[in-house]
Amino acid sequence: MFHAVTTPLRQHGHNRTSIPPHRDAFFDNAKYLAIVLVAVGHAWEPLKADSRVLEGAYTFVYAFHMPAFIIISGYFSRNFDLRPERVRRLVTGVLVPYLLFETAYSLFERLAGDDPAQPLSLLDPWYLTWFLIALFMWRLTTPVWRQIRRPLPVALGIAMLASVTPEIGDDLDLQRVLQFLPYFVLGLCLRPEHFRLVRRRSVRLLAVPVSAAAFAVAWWSVPHMNTGWFYHRDSAQELGAPWWCGPVMVLALFGCSVLLAACFLSWVPGRSLWFTALGAGTLYGYLLHGFLTKAGDYYGWYDAAWLHGPLGALTVTLLAAAAVTLLCGPPVQRVLRCAVEPRMTWAFRRDAGQRARERELAGT
Repeated sequence: MFHAVTTPLRQHGHNRTSIPPHRDAFFDNAKYLAIVLVAVGHAWEPLKADSRVLEGAYTFVYAFHMPAFIIISGYFSRNFDLRPERVRRLVTGVLVPYLLFETAYSLFERLAGDDPAQPLSLLDPWYLTWFLIALFMWRLTTPVWRQIRRPLPVALGIAMLASVTPEIGDDLDLQRVLQFLPYFVLGLCLRPEHFRLVRRRSVRLLAVPVSAAAFAVAWWSVPHMNTGWFYHRDSAQELGAPWWCGPVMVLALFGCSVLLAACFLSWVPGRSLWFTALGAGTLYGYLLHGFLTKAGDYYGWYDAAWLHGPLGALTVTLLAAAAVTLLCGPPVQRVLRCAVEPRMTWAFRRDAGQRARERELAGT
């Protein structure tokens, strides 16, 4: 999802920022706004227990922000195949950042978190890095999903089975990989006309009462529902529920999350705005903001009493949005591109077709 290149959808209005012609402002806007919601949601975690309204907002956001992220990831993976150049891009753009940042976060937990027992394990993703290894596995299976006649029901069946299988364990966060799989497969099944459909004026207007009702349900559910269901990282048994609740919740949350993701996308601007270019740097914001969030926990940034009131929640929200905005910007991209988007041409063999084309060009 982070490296979106597509044929532009219909644009409205004049471009206010300069973006490459092969990028679509709508999807860059959607990625930026989604990463802001991710960062804000993480910043709310230490405060949500003090306010039912804030915890309701947290539940509401968690119902759709990662599903929307993953649906867009699937949409931009539709053409993935096992051609050498795409496999290289998958390795350098997803797998290598996972290896680097999983190591970095584990070391950060050891040092800043004062937890010398934190293992350096590449099989147990810590905090944010689960999404990268999940995206790696989802994209590798894309050719399989393209061959299946009814991919979405199959993916939902796999997610339902995972939700009643606590034996899966924590290796590579497979529970999340499997339970979030239907959203990725849904993205694979979508076409540009589907996104045009949700951006109709009638859908935007309908999204207002739907979102308001969803927020009211989220507020009501605070004392009645375990928010662990929204993380998709545990089976029903691990959440203390009967086994049959797993498949039921997978289907219920899928319907709810897709509906709210559609509401979110319906309000995403389609024209180029001041933050549109930042959509190209969402991987940087995603991977880096976790250090700030965790540092706030480790160093007592949330200890001030005033932060646990309405003004404090608003301040934290604005700071989180501003921080992730800066982390998506060009200066951060220039400094950390070697870690987040390494080229690594030295690590790959040049395929025979490329060598033949270069010899042909040299002979002309």
